[in-house]
Amino acid sequence: MKFTDGFWRVKEGIRLYHPAHVYDYEVAKDSVTIFAPAHFITNRGQTLQGPVFTIRFSSPFEDVIRVQIWHYKGQKDKKPYFEFHQEEGYCPSIEDFSDNIVITSGKLKATINKKGGWGVTYYYQDKYLTKNGCKYFGYAIMPDNTAYMREQLSLSVGECVYGLGERFTPFVKNGQVVDMWNEDGGTISELAYKNIPFYITNRGYGVFVNDPGRVSFEVASENVERVQFSVEGEYLEYFIVGGSDMKNVLENYTKLTGRPSLPPAWSFGLWLTTSFTTNYDEKTVTSFIDGMIERDIPLHVFHFDCFWMKDMHWVDFEWDKRVFPDPKNMLERLKEKGVKICVWINPYVSQLSKLFDEGKEKGYFLKKPNGDIWQTDSWQPGMAIVDFTNPEACKWYAEKLKDLIRMGVDCFKTDFGERIPTDVVYFDGSDPQKMHNYYTYLYNKTVFETLQEAFGKGNAAVFARSATAGSQKFPVHWGGDCLASYESMAETLRGGLSLSLCGFGFWSHDIGGFESTATADLYKRWVAFGLLSSHSRLHGNSAYKVPWLYDEEAVDVLRFFTKLKCKLMPYIFSAAVEATERGIPVLRPMVLEFPDDPACLYLDRQYMLGDSLLVAPVFSKDGYVEYYVPEGVWTNILTGKKIEGGRWRKEKHGYFSLPLLARPNTIIPMGSVDTKPDYDYADNVVLNVYHIDSGKTVKSQVRNTEGKAEVEIEVIRDKDIIYVTKIKDTKKPWSLYFDSLKIEALSGASVEVKEKGSRVIISDDTAVLKVI
Repeated sequence: MKFTDGFWRVKEGIRLYHPAHVYDYEVAKDSVTIFAPAHFITNRGQTLQGPVFTIRFSSPFEDVIRVQIWHYKGQKDKKPYFEFHQEEGYCPSIEDFSDNIVITSGKLKATINKKGGWGVTYYYQDKYLTKNGCKYFGYAIMPDNTAYMREQLSLSVGECVYGLGERFTPFVKNGQVVDMWNEDGGTISELAYKNIPFYITNRGYGVFVNDPGRVSFEVASENVERVQFSVEGEYLEYFIVGGSDMKNVLENYTKLTGRPSLPPAWSFGLWLTTSFTTNYDEKTVTSFIDGMIERDIPLHVFHFDCFWMKDMHWVDFEWDKRVFPDPKNMLERLKEKGVKICVWINPYVSQLSKLFDEGKEKGYFLKKPNGDIWQTDSWQPGMAIVDFTNPEACKWYAEKLKDLIRMGVDCFKTDFGERIPTDVVYFDGSDPQKMHNYYTYLYNKTVFETLQEAFGKGNAAVFARSATAGSQKFPVHWGGDCLASYESMAETLRGGLSLSLCGFGFWSHDIGGFESTATADLYKRWVAFGLLSSHSRLHGNSAYKVPWLYDEEAVDVLRFFTKLKCKLMPYIFSAAVEATERGIPVLRPMVLEFPDDPACLYLDRQYMLGDSLLVAPVFSKDGYVEYYVPEGVWTNILTGKKIEGGRWRKEKHGYFSLPLLARPNTIIPMGSVDTKPDYDYADNVVLNVYHIDSGKTVKSQVRNTEGKAEVEIEVIRDKDIIYVTKIKDTKKPWSLYFDSLKIEALSGASVEVKEKGSRVIISDDTAVLKVI
């Protein structure tokens, strides 16, 4: 929202007030509170008029500073609130000097001017981050007397802003107007299913606006030197999140709002769905699964979309008896073929559903102010919306899910959650404006915790579309309704990259596009991209997504990349564990791994899968791809070709290839199984060492499907001598492979020299090798 008319003027009819200076303050053990009038006070008479702003600085834990700003404190308390972590008893350092007050949290500090005009400057390890100065903060009274709180934080030359949810607009948010309001808008617009009021910049800090309602961001737009955010009302709260680099900022942000849970290993395999409006029954479903088996395409999850239930009855949680007369035995038959089962749900209940009268009688639905149930005919006839602020409604909904779990369902696609009205009354009195975005948090939390209760920690997964801050705790999320086009494939990736910089560790998308039918060419290109994402699902609207309906080569391409992903699971699952432990996503923008490389600032058509694999999907019919390679000697793990970095490249790739490059000085474990994602990763794993430079120390871990390390090694190269140390070992056989190096063992190992490298089996705790 814009309040000004250029630099000099305020928009007509708006009154805008700013803190002028620190008039008074109070220092407590854990905070400092500033009283800042909207004008300079030089005599007692000037104390008789306002407004006066109350601004409190505190810290929940190291490297994070909390800022709370009030105009009027007497406003009614409005739920809900984001959940955030605060270390009990933590107190930042507060120093009161003659010219300023300094609040220090870990390595992050805020310096508040006591003399002269209003100003707060933020530093990390004494490096300048951002500031708030004269007329940055504003309290606006609109022509209709609605009040808004507005804050601005400065941007430096060359500073880029990222995040703000899963946004399909340009990856760098500078110049954009972004409103936090979840909507079902597909991937082709500025609307978003997942609005997260958090941004991160390449200067190494982030800002989290602690308000689940409509937060309006002006990112170098109303004022091109600043990021502005505003909320309606008399109160504004935000956190400055510091860090040694962008990864550390994400680590601190997810410590604040929650780390992703670890999804089960089977969820990383290939998912196939019925698609949305297609016709299907058990025979159709079985033919798809059998068709994949017959063609040697590993399939791990089968998903039944909406029409597993009777049309116009969504949701009643009952299989449509016309096409699925014996669902329990059907699921048993399907699961005997080695697949997990997912079914579609949403939080809406049709008036035709038998659950409608039950929910109405017990008060489980959102209501209008007059006490009637809020209903609409959009999507389902006379549908109501489950009120997840009502604990009994949550239990009721969860019991319906448990019935399906007992029947054999393993996970749920938690669709929708964006079309939440604001002219409603919630059971717990929550503010409907703030609940519009927050609703999805309660919805997915209910479903995820039901699955976790049934299957245990580390074995629960949803497939969610809508989200807000903190929703990363309930993986997995997918990108929503994209089109079958290269343009939509690219915008889908932009959305995933933006979401990853908001702490979401796991993300997927509809391979081949949701709307319309992809060409065979696009399908095959999207398969490569989809299988090199954390999660991989074939799904569409009106067309089946089995590969043989495109062409026979599509079958081969899908088989190739699915098996490749299964082999990469020891590497991918280690990245998944890092996401749960540190909040660093599996799919990462280049700028996250290479924050000091200016060429990476705007890259949004390539990414890092984990910390060591560069992926550049092909976005063109002619097979050409342009991508950037950072410094060093990289290796295409599909071809073995060495690529000198620090430059752009243009290559042409067939359908079985794309730029998939191993970072120099890294070790990428490859598993021994290519038919499933959940297996013993340490058994016969090969630790591939790629271009290790002299003077470098490289470590690698192989974790099991519970996330525990089973193999951990350290490799040090000193000119032609390589030292390998076992940090953790298992009795299972494993080996090292040095790509493109001829190796001999000086001690502690045996070596098999091959045409393109050397296979090394370590026999002692420490081995010494020589490059020959």
